[in-house]
Amino acid sequence: MEFLAQYGLFLAQAVTIVIAILVVAGGVVAIGQRQKQERDGHIEIRHLNERYRQMGEAIRRAVLDKSALKAEGKARKKADKARAKEQKKAAKSGAGEKEADHKPRLYTLVFDGDLKASATDHLREEISVVLSQAGEGDEVLVKLESPGGLVHGYGLAASQLQRIVDAGVTLTVAVDKVAASGGYMMACVANRIIAAPFAVIGSIGVLAQLPNFHRLLKKHDIDFELLTAGEYKRTLTLFGENTDKGREKFLEELETTHTLFKDFVGRHRPSLDIARVATGEVWYGQNALDENLVDELQTSDAFIQSRIADWEIYEVRYVARKHWQEKLGIAAEGAVERSLLRLWQRSRGPHF
Repeated sequence: MEFLAQYGLFLAQAVTIVIAILVVAGGVVAIGQRQKQERDGHIEIRHLNERYRQMGEAIRRAVLDKSALKAEGKARKKADKARAKEQKKAAKSGAGEKEADHKPRLYTLVFDGDLKASATDHLREEISVVLSQAGEGDEVLVKLESPGGLVHGYGLAASQLQRIVDAGVTLTVAVDKVAASGGYMMACVANRIIAAPFAVIGSIGVLAQLPNFHRLLKKHDIDFELLTAGEYKRTLTLFGENTDKGREKFLEELETTHTLFKDFVGRHRPSLDIARVATGEVWYGQNALDENLVDELQTSDAFIQSRIADWEIYEVRYVARKHWQEKLGIAAEGAVERSLLRLWQRSRGPHF
């Protein structure tokens, strides 16, 4: 009888443990699913024509007297009525809505690049949506800002822009501040590059740097072991003793990457003297225009303003939901990257 009692107690404890494990596992899965759902983003579309129209009306209400405002309103209604009449007439004649009313569309995207080109995930979604809707005569404007970063990250970002060109949609990249290194790798894919007069352009080069703590560890009698299979699995390390052979191999890899970079830019900008501009130097807007690194000096705002009367302009953004932990991490990462960018700018010479 005592044995049965002990067995029953053991069984109850085992069942309790199993249930507790299942509850914890279920909770973890539920949290993971909830976080996954919360991370799912959505596309936001803003009609810039309407935005500018509303701002213009606000200004007119502030600066015009009542009689002038009333007269303007009557004139606008008359013009709208005439336009509606023409559209109706065109529809009856068989011209159809597309010819009577359709304006070409300009889709504007924003790429704010960090060291890892993290915005590529959003860019991918935005381009997929735009390409599903872009018609004949429509164009895409990408407002690009990036000092460059990881090779593979910016290589993928450039490939995303290539999708637009491959689809036969005209792509313009606008550089208001900086498109250097990986940023320029992205920009050169475009059919046309415009830049502000003092935008930083170029830096067609490759760099890598890392500290080495080997002597510090040796001074304190600390051994470090790095085991590899493959002669060049690791060339330079943070804690091991680096060799001349390793440095030579590392430099060889940098040169290979630089050659790929130059070939990529040369294919997309055949008018460039690639040997002259692929030195890692940067140029400000006017000098970049002289070197054929860009096609025109113009800000993104001026480009949009020049199209506002005759084009339908839409700003497309992919917005992802983030947890407070992610937001805190992004804020810290942003502070570090801003510090690195300031150091990079100082290292490049004169700055404002």
